[in-house]
Amino acid sequence: MSEEKLRLEDLLGEKLANGDKDKIDYVAIIGGGLMGRGIAQTISAAGIDVVIIEKDEERCKKSQESLKASMEREISRWAMTQSEMKSILSRIKWTTDRSEIPECDLVIEAVDENYELKKQIFKELDEIAKPDTIFISNTSTLSLTKIAEVTKRPDKIIGMHFLNPVPKVPLVELVRALETSDRTVEIIKKFAARIGKTPVQVYEYPGFVTTRAIVPLLNEAMYILLEGIASAQDIDTAMKLGYNFKMGPLEMADTMGLDEVLAWMETLWHSLGEPRYRPCPILRKLVRERKLGKKTGEGFFKYDADGKIITSTMQ
Repeated sequence: MSEEKLRLEDLLGEKLANGDKDKIDYVAIIGGGLMGRGIAQTISAAGIDVVIIEKDEERCKKSQESLKASMEREISRWAMTQSEMKSILSRIKWTTDRSEIPECDLVIEAVDENYELKKQIFKELDEIAKPDTIFISNTSTLSLTKIAEVTKRPDKIIGMHFLNPVPKVPLVELVRALETSDRTVEIIKKFAARIGKTPVQVYEYPGFVTTRAIVPLLNEAMYILLEGIASAQDIDTAMKLGYNFKMGPLEMADTMGLDEVLAWMETLWHSLGEPRYRPCPILRKLVRERKLGKKTGEGFFKYDADGKIITSTMQ
């Protein structure tokens, strides 16, 4: 056999070996809240097995029931079939046992925007996951580089900032930390495409692109409401008709979750010190009252079980 042919076979063998190594067939998601469920549904719909790991059995049950209810609403709107829901749910497992982690090819953290919590989770995961497993955070404002410092794999830490509702929004921001390797970026780009998302690569900075751009708009709409310039309904109508938005900024904030929006504003306000990120008092008031938007049925508006606006809570 010629030397050239041997070299070609060696290259092909290496390529196949790397392909098998990079293949993602089983994904762990830490946290089964709104974002975790949406990410799990999206990944499962692409034919990949998922395990959602929660703190306790009660949270596991609630997460499972919420995802099923969400998909049943989609079925009622003719946006999904019973067989599609059955297929998606068959590939998702809920558990409190982290012993599944070593079997997973990818781990996605989707817990609250709390640096200490994320740091603790990444440190624990680093001790039990396979050495070549990539860790992903869904953070929208926190420093991935700082989170990566608690692991022995900073080159395998990357952000995937999904937007809510995850199954419907085709975008994902790929956030590169200081030591994230080119290989990690390429693997996750391919993974993003596989699950039907268009990846936009951004470098680590508070708010990245989407959060940093949208937060001032939401905040300003809230201040317009606070100052009595227009009602919540009229503010949203003006922005929808005037700028061709699918939903107005106040309904958008309700959809994102007002507690999440407040957390983003707080982080950007403290990190960047810009007045445009200082949370509006109305937002703080609603969060204190646990009126968190669509997920609780009330925020700037009241909603029915299908997430449709019933009435405005503020004039």
